[in-house]
Amino acid sequence: MELLLALAAGLSVAGVFHGIRLYRADARLPSDLQLALEVGSSRTGAVDSVVDRLGMRYSAAVLRAMGPKRVNAVRRRIDLAGNPGGLTIDRYGARRAVYGFLGGLGGLVMLSNGDVVVALILFAFAAFWTEVGIWSAIRIRKDQIERTLPDFLDVLAVVVSAGLGFRQALDRVADKYEGPWSDELRITLRQMDMGVSRRQAFDELRRRNDSEQVAQFVTALQQGEELGAPIVDTLIQIANDMRRTDAQNARRKAAKAVPKATMVITTLMVPATMILLGAGLFLGTGTNFGSITGE
Repeated sequence: MELLLALAAGLSVAGVFHGIRLYRADARLPSDLQLALEVGSSRTGAVDSVVDRLGMRYSAAVLRAMGPKRVNAVRRRIDLAGNPGGLTIDRYGARRAVYGFLGGLGGLVMLSNGDVVVALILFAFAAFWTEVGIWSAIRIRKDQIERTLPDFLDVLAVVVSAGLGFRQALDRVADKYEGPWSDELRITLRQMDMGVSRRQAFDELRRRNDSEQVAQFVTALQQGEELGAPIVDTLIQIANDMRRTDAQNARRKAAKAVPKATMVITTLMVPATMILLGAGLFLGTGTNFGSITGE
């Protein structure tokens, strides 16, 4: 046991000194990671920047161990999250290397001390901490886009009805908005400027966003274009359909919340209330506890 602890402590000290040396060294970075570090230096916290630089040498090895299929799946999730903090697949590999080493080493040390629960928590940290930030960013980004989209379509319909073409109106309204939806529209507009057809650009917009409302918007827009429907009527109809969908989703969430609240009340509040009432009634009877205990 003491030998294992001494070995773990020695590895920790060696890892710290090696990390400091890597942090100060002028290492050659992959182009993707180098760009992310340059752009993301002002967008990420100090901790993430240090972690990226400590793990950058091992990023390629982590990605190779993951395999091409899983790497593509992670890259897809990063795109859905909107590359939070300049995150790329290479930075993901760097963070997995650092968090995996720290969590794994800490878990082994705790396991050798008999702290199984703490060891399991550290192993879970090593395996899932990087994923937690991505999934949280995906959910937040999706909610922001779906809240913005109906109002955006109303404004876009007004601008189009004022006489601007759809392409110019889309550019004008996108400049007035901030957030992930505006960023997605600017990407789509830049693709169209580079010669990509409007249909293909909007198909890419739908692929980048795992949102039912975005898919509904793109599908209705393309169908209206094929059928020759007025673009203003199409935009207004899409916005109304999205608001009805939001109302249905809100009612569905409320219906799911009722059983959860009932379960909490039944399992926690009702027994606690019964115990409190029973104790109050028992104490109110003036029973002599000394006679019961024989003291």
